[in-house]
Amino acid sequence: MSGQLAFDLPLEPSFSRENFLVSPSNEAAWTRFDAWPNWPGRVLLLLGPTGAGKSHLGAIWAETAGARILPAAALATTDLQALVQNPAVLVEDADRAAGVEKELFHLINLATESGTFLAVTARQWPDSWGLKTKDLLSRLRRAPAVEIGEPDDALVRAVLVKLFMDRQLQVDATVIEFLAARIERSLAAARSVVAILDREALARGRAVTRPMAGEVLKRLEADH
Repeated sequence: MSGQLAFDLPLEPSFSRENFLVSPSNEAAWTRFDAWPNWPGRVLLLLGPTGAGKSHLGAIWAETAGARILPAAALATTDLQALVQNPAVLVEDADRAAGVEKELFHLINLATESGTFLAVTARQWPDSWGLKTKDLLSRLRRAPAVEIGEPDDALVRAVLVKLFMDRQLQVDATVIEFLAARIERSLAAARSVVAILDREALARGRAVTRPMAGEVLKRLEADH
């Protein structure tokens, strides 16, 4: 939605299983990862836009599968033979890491040979990564993939409600609707605005209200 606000606030999200809310936008991805180890192969791609919950879902799976998590850029300095000694591996942001095509291709081969489960996250399908290694692109094209969508309205509202409840803040439904219609459609934005409003309410010694939310959003918009 045009005019939605994004927040560049460093917050540590909770990637616990109970904090992952399932909705139509992420149900297919949740079902596939929750079905592990009954996957159609050893390699699985998780594709979706920034803020959709790929890292959260990946972290839940990694805890269950005993997976080592690392960004794709780290493959250049990682002992891949040692890496596949783990029962599972999660490689994040594969579409953002330049210069590791050889290592990623080698890792896919090693994982297949050793029986290690390998999950790879990216924002887009492999054909959009700008890969120059044809064998790697071919492997990625053949790998099973599941998409996680941009958070839908219902999920954004549910996440806002849960985040406020986690902070023991009583917020009227009109505030939730007001925020859901105006913030960036991402889980990170929801976490950020709730944290900001929590601090604002504490500083004022008042409950979070729609006027307060409006003031905060206007101030943030002016800062951007």
